[in-house]
Amino acid sequence: MNPQQLIALLNSLTFGDLAALSAKLDQARAACAALGHAGIAEVVGEARAALTAGDLKTYRRKLETAVARLGHVKNG
Repeated sequence: MNPQQLIALLNSLTFGDLAALSAKLDQARAACAALGHAGIAEVVGEARAALTAGDLKTYRRKLETAVARLGHVKNG
């Protein structure tokens, strides 16, 4: 998965059941790590933890942070 595909995946995580969203976040975190972006993978993990805890504000903020950082990777 490349950064552009990761951005699309993360941007699609707005609705759905908790298990499906968590699975997609795990997939995105693993893909970030595989691309050598451990910092972004950590942010995605933090988004998953926030979602699991029911902290939707932090969840969205962390997803937006991950997408922004991936945008810099894609364009840089």
